Formats: sequence, structure tokens, C-alpha cells
Amino acid sequence: MGGDRVSAELIVHSAGPAITVQDMGRPGWLAEGLGRGGAMDRLALWEGAALLAQPETCAALEMGGMGGVFEATTDVEIALTGAPMSARIDGQPIAWNASHLLPAGARLEIGAVREGAWGYLHVAGGIATPPFLGSRAAHLVAGIGRAIRAGDRLPLGTPAATGRAGLCLEPAPRFS
Repeated sequence: MGGDRVSAELIVHSAGPAITVQDMGRPGWLAEGLGRGGAMDRLALWEGAALLAQPETCAALEMGGMGGVFEATTDVEIALTGAPMSARIDGQPIAWNASHLLPAGARLEIGAVREGAWGYLHVAGGIATPPFLGSRAAHLVAGIGRAIRAGDRLPLGTPAATGRAGLCLEPAPRFS
């Protein structure tokens, strides 16, 4: 994979109305009035972590109902999990519940959900926004973070492994 990972970013060209950065949330803050929050489909985070051989604590983009158009500033491996959505890289259809190489400058288009509600875009190394109380997860009700929008440039972490593109999962049926 090429490029300088220190400055690697995921550029958001368009975004559905309910895209946020999510991870496993913030356990242990309920006594102070802050619920755990985090991903709606934690199993999807585990699946993405398995596809990319990275810790399940890596943050991903959670997409409620609709995806968006994304571009990486360097070659990066990605995984798509959760509720199935249509996806293409530079116009070519790609599989859901699978890992792929997103070349620098290529356009990743993620459309509407086909069944279920929450789809996930994982990036090798995770989305590296600043953590707050031990988590990178947006918690909109608590005023932590915000929805992702067009023009955002999300920093990417350093991948734990490479050579993971082309893997597929056969997840248990859970969407209807």
C-alpha cells in the first residue's frame, strides 16, 4: 500500500443523512449520566475487524439507510459489513461482507440499504478522529461528535495488517 499514512485521509464527497463515526462506545460512564453509545450493530464491527485483521476497537463509519461517496488519499484496504448496501469502486460493483483495496483517488460509492438498517465502512487502521472519554464514537444526543457531511476529511490510522483485500464473510442471516 502506498502513500504516507501519517497524512492519510478519507475524503467525503457526499454523505447520507445518518453517517457517524462509531466504535464499541464508552462503557463505564453511566453513573455520570453518559450511556455507552457506540455502534448500533456491534457484530458488524467485529466482522469488519476480522476482515482487516485489526482490533475491534477501530472506529468505522456507521451508515443509517444510505451511504455516500468517498475517496482515500492513499491506497487503503476497506471492509463493508452490516446491513447490505449497493457498493461500487469507480463504477465497478463490489461485494458486501468483504474486504477490498480502495486505490488512492478512486471513488467508493455506497448506495441505499437493501435490508436491515445500519451498514459499515471500515478502513484499515480505523477512522482516527480524536477520542473523547476513551472512544471515537459520535453520541449525538449527548453532543459528542456530529454527523459526517460532504467536505469532511477523516484521518486514517496505521493499519495493523496488509494484504487483506479479497476476503469474504458468510454472516448469519440477521436482516429482514
